[in-house]
Amino acid sequence: YSELAAEGEVAHPAQTARALAKLVARRRAEGREPLTFGMTFPFSMHNYQLRYWMAEGGVDPDEDLRLIVLPPPYMVENLARNQLDGFCVGAPWSSVAVDAGVGVILHFGCEIFACAPEKVLALRESFANDNPDLVAALIRALDRGAAFVDEPQNLGEVSQILSRPEYVGVDAEIIRRVLTGHLRVKARDERSDANYLIIGRDGAMRPDPRQAEWIYAQMLRWWQTRHSPEMADRAKSVLRPDLFDAAIDGPHVQREIGAFAGPSFDDRSYEDYLAGFDIGQRL
Repeated sequence: YSELAAEGEVAHPAQTARALAKLVARRRAEGREPLTFGMTFPFSMHNYQLRYWMAEGGVDPDEDLRLIVLPPPYMVENLARNQLDGFCVGAPWSSVAVDAGVGVILHFGCEIFACAPEKVLALRESFANDNPDLVAALIRALDRGAAFVDEPQNLGEVSQILSRPEYVGVDAEIIRRVLTGHLRVKARDERSDANYLIIGRDGAMRPDPRQAEWIYAQMLRWWQTRHSPEMADRAKSVLRPDLFDAAIDGPHVQREIGAFAGPSFDDRSYEDYLAGFDIGQRL
């Protein structure tokens, strides 16, 4: 972090991305090893957040540094051992790193993508089609659970439950901070964002096929799949608002991904969207 901060401002993702590019170039000129960043899975939102942020500053994540896959609980240990220079991971592991004194939180995920979709109830299509009543019951159970977590008076109970070893297994106070979006980002520095973690409010649980199209576009950008109208339709069909609407009578809110920079996503032309980036595949 100190090396990155020495290269420029670190308040906004666009600033830190440019600072990272300067740091990468300086380390290369000095003959030093490339930086190493951890993420949870090649097809994870964390991978796309890291890549998007890096590329906006001019860093090619496939050429200029190393990205490695690690299970979330191992991120902090590898950071402490200097085997990682940074990571992007779901909560609460970044907060664990801060509390352990081995890391700082540079940006919240919602500062990279304002409404990045994560954590799904995934079922086989055949199972969902053959068991509509059971699927509706599962969706209603998730909806009730999300409503319970969102109630401030339940914060203490939820934090204690999740802190158990058989679940997340970290201090309940860390989990409480995560659930409120009020985090310690450095030893004596805290920051809040009401959109840090959106569980059930504002129609967040309703699947949006346009988000699936956006994820497919990220896969195309980083050479993870091929482009065809059939593949695009298949990606779009994964998120099923019809199943949700059959179980829940709620608001139909279209949530934009809200990337901090770059072209606006246009599902009518993947070619035009990807052409708006300097780094990554073009069709």
